[in-house]
Amino acid sequence: MATIDTTSTTAVVASRRAMKPAGGGFRRRREALAAAGMASPAVFLLMIFFVIPVVLAFTLAFTNARLISPTPAHFVGLRNFRILFSDPIFWKSVRNTLYFAVVVVPVQAGLALILALLVNVKVRGVNFFRTVYFIPVVTSMVVISILWIFLYQKNGLINHLIRWVTGGLIHGPDWLNNPHTAMPAIIFMSMWQAVGFHMIIWLSGLQTIPEELYEAAAIDGSGNWDRFKYVTWPGLRATRTFILITITIAAFGLFTQVNVMTQGGPLDSTTTVVYQAVHTGYEQQQTAYASAISLVFFALVLSVSLVQRYLTRDKD
Repeated sequence: MATIDTTSTTAVVASRRAMKPAGGGFRRRREALAAAGMASPAVFLLMIFFVIPVVLAFTLAFTNARLISPTPAHFVGLRNFRILFSDPIFWKSVRNTLYFAVVVVPVQAGLALILALLVNVKVRGVNFFRTVYFIPVVTSMVVISILWIFLYQKNGLINHLIRWVTGGLIHGPDWLNNPHTAMPAIIFMSMWQAVGFHMIIWLSGLQTIPEELYEAAAIDGSGNWDRFKYVTWPGLRATRTFILITITIAAFGLFTQVNVMTQGGPLDSTTTVVYQAVHTGYEQQQTAYASAISLVFFALVLSVSLVQRYLTRDKD
């Protein structure tokens, strides 16, 4: 009967066990390198277009740097912020930005919800209306702004419609050259352009609500309002939080419409914080002062978003 060399067998088993961690470690390192390679383009772009600009903004805000200047920048402390907080144009831009946000956020969210409820039905042709409502979203804001400039002119289509509806009794103003109507005109155009996007988000939220809940409510004899109040609205909790935050951030970032349609006028009635920062940094070449505006704007948006997130949090 053959005998088994236990010494050699034990050595082979031990060698195999010793090799397993090395092989597993090599595979883990290879997977880590592959993951890093796939993530590196996104990380690189994030560093270039977010991290570095934020760091530069924080740094330049405390200097006297200019966009083009033979004199090197040097540290000036809080001087830019003292000038900023005593600048009446800055406070007017803050009021204009808050005015735009206070009107646009609830009205646009409400209109988008109404449209979503209207197109959330299973009837022939509903996809056509979904497409029509969404077309302005995929159209360039610059193109839309230029188009609405012609609509808002003294002899534009909107004033022609006003005269036609009123039988010539009312003549519309020059919407974009009147300090009292310029911002409302931009607000109306902005809501018209963006309402389709949030309609789609509301619609996706509506379609996640189980149909059994509506059937149970109908069996209980609930009317349309009761079904909306006790089934639809609670089911849209996460959706409405997302929509309110995204609309708020977009409203505070108002720039393109103002830059194309009014350039902040007339009489600074449409100047916003973002427009003032860009105008100051590039046209006036006051890079440090524009960085200070950007930091204050960042703090303002962050504060409003946190308060809004707190008010719309789950209270269960």
